[in-house]
Amino acid sequence: MNGPISVLKRPRLAVFELASCAGCQLQILNCEDELIDLLRLVEFAYFKEAMSETSDDYDVALIEGAVTRPADEEKLRVIRERASLVVTLGSCAFPVGIPGLKNTHDLAEVEKLVYGDHAELFPSTQAKPVDAVIPVDAHILGCPIHKDEFVRIVTALLIGKRPPVPTYPVCVECRLKENVCAYDRGLVCLGPVTRAGCGAICPSYGSRCFGCRGLADDPNLPSAEALLEEKGRSPEDIRAEYVLYNGYYTLAEGGLKAKVAK
Repeated sequence: MNGPISVLKRPRLAVFELASCAGCQLQILNCEDELIDLLRLVEFAYFKEAMSETSDDYDVALIEGAVTRPADEEKLRVIRERASLVVTLGSCAFPVGIPGLKNTHDLAEVEKLVYGDHAELFPSTQAKPVDAVIPVDAHILGCPIHKDEFVRIVTALLIGKRPPVPTYPVCVECRLKENVCAYDRGLVCLGPVTRAGCGAICPSYGSRCFGCRGLADDPNLPSAEALLEEKGRSPEDIRAEYVLYNGYYTLAEGGLKAKVAK
């Protein structure tokens, strides 16, 4: 990661969107009071969800969405050349999120389904995370991101500090909240292998962890898969659980082959 952007001027932020729902960008706008405080430190040069003015003069690039087209890759390379810092926003940008489900099907069939007889006019690729194309300085995880984590990570980066990222799994946060384990409620949960930092929000509201924040450090994948098998899940079921948010990666002998966010 580079050092502080500048002490002489407010850093300029640009927010870009690839294949996504724009929900993480909306979370930035949901910051409200926190955003007002942040704007004392930075200014936005490009943010289509919030402003009509655009500029190619920016210091920090925030990127939401997965790479799904050749044009996306060229766009990212240009962004990386111009930005001192590149930060991904949400699960679609890393580990690849819902767009990664595209990778479970034949690419030609997907193009035909979406574009019909005009598929050749819309070049497409298998979905991949941003850091599969360009170097990334930090990830803001989640589906969607949480506004407090967004402010905390961006602030740390602007002053040249490595933002703290939990290394442990969601189960730790679940236990701290004294939640009844999702498995004890008859649900399948990826909390044992998913990176914490969300406050175990899904299990806390009666649901389960779907793995949207990617893998925790040194996840015990064989043990997690054995637990899923014990609960009656087939290998196909287990693979489906992982690829919901980690579709860029695949299940292989010995566990999930995946890159862990650092």
